[in-house]
Amino acid sequence: MPNTLYYGDNLDVLRDSIADASIDLIYLDPPFNSKRGYNLLFKTPKGHESDAQITAFEDTWTWGEKAEEEYAQLIHQSNTIVSEMVQSLRRYLKQSDMMAYLTFMSNRLLELHRVLKPSGSLYIHCDPTASHYLKVVLDTIFGPENFRNEITWKRYGVHNDVGQGSRHWGRVHDVLLFYTMSDTPTWNQIFTPLGEDYIKTTYRNVEPETGRRFATTPLTGPGGAAKGNPVFEWKGHTRAWRYSQETMARLDAEGRLYYSRTGYVRQKLYLDETKGVPVQDVWEDIPSLSGAHAERLGYPTQKPLALLERIIGASSNPGDIVLDPFCGCGTAVHAAEKLGRQWIGIDITHLAIGLIEKRLKDAYPDIKFDVQGTPQDIDGARDLANRAKYQFQWWACTLVNAQPYGGKKKGADSGIDGLIYFQDDAKGAAKKIIVSVKGGENVHRDMIADLKNTVDREKAQIGLFVTLWWTPASRHKSGVS
Repeated sequence: MPNTLYYGDNLDVLRDSIADASIDLIYLDPPFNSKRGYNLLFKTPKGHESDAQITAFEDTWTWGEKAEEEYAQLIHQSNTIVSEMVQSLRRYLKQSDMMAYLTFMSNRLLELHRVLKPSGSLYIHCDPTASHYLKVVLDTIFGPENFRNEITWKRYGVHNDVGQGSRHWGRVHDVLLFYTMSDTPTWNQIFTPLGEDYIKTTYRNVEPETGRRFATTPLTGPGGAAKGNPVFEWKGHTRAWRYSQETMARLDAEGRLYYSRTGYVRQKLYLDETKGVPVQDVWEDIPSLSGAHAERLGYPTQKPLALLERIIGASSNPGDIVLDPFCGCGTAVHAAEKLGRQWIGIDITHLAIGLIEKRLKDAYPDIKFDVQGTPQDIDGARDLANRAKYQFQWWACTLVNAQPYGGKKKGADSGIDGLIYFQDDAKGAAKKIIVSVKGGENVHRDMIADLKNTVDREKAQIGLFVTLWWTPASRHKSGVS
């Protein structure tokens, strides 16, 4: 279903909700197996970093029951080449963390291949931690003949990972692997503007009659007559030419031929008709969202809109469907909406889904989209509270537009589940509301007293108690106070 956010495991969502050959473009920025935890950093109303931060995701993988289950699915699915590939990887990598990660990715890449149209493309964002293994997986699933580019995105001019005692070059780039379903994918060449120095040195001729700047290019045919280029005499010069004699006459009549003092002819290329420089596979013109960048939402792996606009503009057309199965803070769906594409986003945390909902509504106040997998009624909310306490807390915070709070680790909240900042005086001073979320059969009056103590301790102005509670007899009471 286009223009939909799905909460859940993307493997389940892909299998249950995304039809075969229904997607035009896939962009994914999956975990890299970096062995790190990533915190979501929120901002105060004045733009300063607040103490409201929580673990968005942990990029750490271990072999276990879940990995073994997904490995069994891989070796028993219908693509025997993929089955043999993952068995070979396991013989080499054993039951390692890397094998757990590759098993996770292989299952999902198989499903992504299934849902792509014949004209579709896939871009996967990766770093050197696992990119060499991912390319083996992608070659097996998509076919090595459908590999298009390894794109280098230079994120930084310099990086502070090089310092005293370091023994490596500065790590300033990420990699995007670009695959297609066929040799005729959707493609729109992207151009960047010409540099001033290039214009001055290349377009140095000026047409006296019009004032138009132009460069010149040879008209001789590459490879000469042996390559089938027509041979004839033009203004005293006999050559194998790029164009026919009729085309040469038309260009001459239009004033598009340039003659040197010796009468040798070249073609004019006007500056005002150039599209710019075709983008190559090294992207140095899109910086990362470092510092106080206006786009920053605090999400740890957030990518610039310009990066996604380039990908979506090149490999899809207006009205096409763009899928991001690891949508994080929603840059891909934001860019897709901006460029007039339909979109689908999937993420496994309510933290991300809530952030994307707010981002889209802030950017496009009249936008309409669906959210699947989040609670829609009391039964759904109670089920989430029973299954995943912290996911329930994050979801409940989104209901009151609160920033989820968790200190350095989820759960270490000191009585705080969310924060709401507000300003209500002429000085514009930032004030805060402490949000406490409780659910289950053991909600009691003492929790209100605990919230009051937390409000006093934190010097907050208001305490907001959000609760879903039930008794063994009723199991469906709820309230907000």
